[in-house]
Amino acid sequence: MKRFKQLLLLSAISVINFSCEKSTSEEFEEVNGSVETKLISSINVTSAEDSDDSANVLFSYNADLQLTSIFDGTESTNFTYEDGDLSNVTGNVDNGNVEELYESPYDAFETGQVEEYDENGNPSVLQFIEYDYDYMTGEEEVVYYTAEISYDDKPNPFYKTAEAAGMIDVLDQIKLNFAAAPQAEEIVRAKALFPNNNPSQVVYKNEEGEIEYTINMSYTYDGDYPTAATVSTVSMHSDENETYLTTFTYVGD
Repeated sequence: MKRFKQLLLLSAISVINFSCEKSTSEEFEEVNGSVETKLISSINVTSAEDSDDSANVLFSYNADLQLTSIFDGTESTNFTYEDGDLSNVTGNVDNGNVEELYESPYDAFETGQVEEYDENGNPSVLQFIEYDYDYMTGEEEVVYYTAEISYDDKPNPFYKTAEAAGMIDVLDQIKLNFAAAPQAEEIVRAKALFPNNNPSQVVYKNEEGEIEYTINMSYTYDGDYPTAATVSTVSMHSDENETYLTTFTYVGD
């Protein structure tokens, strides 16, 4: 199973010409109001078909409840601070996302472009490139796919954990406006795709608008935060559909 390695669930996305005057924290609070602070301490994912196919991601904090590391059982991402502010991120900095966690065959969240946002400011339609092999010519043909993302009416459960890592402070400094001074591309991309709500479905479609693959996430909530999820993946071209059982724990549980 691919490993969940970072906080920014949906980050490596090309940026469209989009102007935003509100900061990440302002947008989140406008959509969700006042949300209780609960910091994720672990995420466990197990395949319902194969109990040996599992992932356990551990989040560690210092005495000030600043995120210090994320460990996926093999590799770590480490966060260091200077005068209370995030100063560096080292180790495995690959961006984790829904596709990686549940073994999607696509990389929409790494190579795509935001086409639409929903009324809550969540990225709802991405366009990304796939390569189809033409056996007649022996060449790959570029085709454009879309990923349509739906959300529960619940806050992004990673927001407070990202805040504890100093990431929200970094994103708050970004304005998605090409008239602004040059900014770090990776951070601008993270800002463009940072969701205010919790993703519940991803539907991938080909150029003809036909569904190719779907990821459905059904959560159990305790207040604003998920405690468990049943995740199902459905492919239109194979019988290798999967079901995953996911549990979330928080600091103090």
